[in-house]
Amino acid sequence: MNEDQLLTVHEMAEILNVPVAWIYRQNMMTGPGSLPRLKLGKYVRYEKEKVMEWIRQKNMNLAK
Repeated sequence: MNEDQLLTVHEMAEILNVPVAWIYRQNMMTGPGSLPRLKLGKYVRYEKEKVMEWIRQKNMNLAK
């Protein structure tokens, strides 16, 4: 998989080892702190590094 490749919801769920439904629930949240994603018309795609950074930030906030 290319580092710059945009991932589908199924690919992102597999990488994170979470159900696809969890990703869809996260997609419903908007605003600062929401799951980073790109909307391409009716398609939603993810950049792995941005999602991983989002997770790191969430974990840092929980540790405080």
